[in-house]
Amino acid sequence: MPRSLRIQYPGAYYHVMARGNRREAIFHDDDDRCFFLHTLGQACEMTGWRVHAWVLMGNHYHLFIQTPEANLVAGMSWLQNTLTRRYNVRHHQWGRLFGDRYKAVVVEGEDRYHYQTLMDYIHLNPVRARLVRPGSGQSVLDYPWSSLAGGHALPPKRRPKWLDTEAALKAFELPDNTSGHRRMVERLDERAVKESLKNCGVPHLPEEVDARCSHLRRGWYWGSQAFAEKLRQWVDGVLKGEKAPKSRAYKHSPQSRAHGLEKAEVYVKEGLAASGLDEKDLATLKGSDIRKVALARLVWKKTTATQEWIARKLHMSSATNVSQQIRRLEKAGKKGRLPETLTVFIKSHDPS
Repeated sequence: MPRSLRIQYPGAYYHVMARGNRREAIFHDDDDRCFFLHTLGQACEMTGWRVHAWVLMGNHYHLFIQTPEANLVAGMSWLQNTLTRRYNVRHHQWGRLFGDRYKAVVVEGEDRYHYQTLMDYIHLNPVRARLVRPGSGQSVLDYPWSSLAGGHALPPKRRPKWLDTEAALKAFELPDNTSGHRRMVERLDERAVKESLKNCGVPHLPEEVDARCSHLRRGWYWGSQAFAEKLRQWVDGVLKGEKAPKSRAYKHSPQSRAHGLEKAEVYVKEGLAASGLDEKDLATLKGSDIRKVALARLVWKKTTATQEWIARKLHMSSATNVSQQIRRLEKAGKKGRLPETLTVFIKSHDPS
């Protein structure tokens, strides 16, 4: 049976969920969780994603993300593969970390109701799992591994750059100050006390709504019927070869920039010029040439191009060699050996 079509378009919102293989744990300690968030931040840097909410549970995670580019599949492929590799190295394991294909429910994120309900659903996950009990004097803020305690309730300078707290607070008409943060937490605590543990944060659906279609967990979209009709029309158009639409949020976003192969091609072309090289020179240079490696690192950090693509494009033998050379460069810190013009070019795109 063929896999269902991934719905991708610029500015799309998604509720993304992934569970451990055989429902086994994917987080064993806080270091695993920190690794996850670090890797998620790298994925956001490559793709331009904005994260609106997240929660890390024992054997699964939830993300509420927006993709300014139509790059959910490329970004998730990189994220899950990188997480698996890092987990296996750290725990001396091999094989799959995640179970079935990740779930990605398309969300009508520009509609306040559907935005709010998904935010609450994600932040109240620890309550449903009985990891915090607001009725017994605890707070949702006591669970450290969600975007509430790990971002939205923090001062701006302490939040991850990729977390869109501005949009989250705006959706609930709350100011970005101590009072607004406190009210955000109090409202969730009040809801946790009033609702049953099993259904805490789970919106009630009218009988006429088919949960197989519109549901923030099981359906293929979470939104209104009008939103669903637009999605169906879009899918029909894609199958006919038409271009994807752009959402209002995308059109006005400063992050509406390319992060895929087109951008990677630009980095390579401009980087070679800054190095005083031509594409034909790449075949004659070693795979460890510092200019090649510096360009490979830039493309790897700033786009969704795979290491296989980088290896082919820069004549670096293999994806394994690309990975090894980038790690060696980062460990040795040999930027001083680069041509000054290439150093300036790289710093203009990657100040770190």
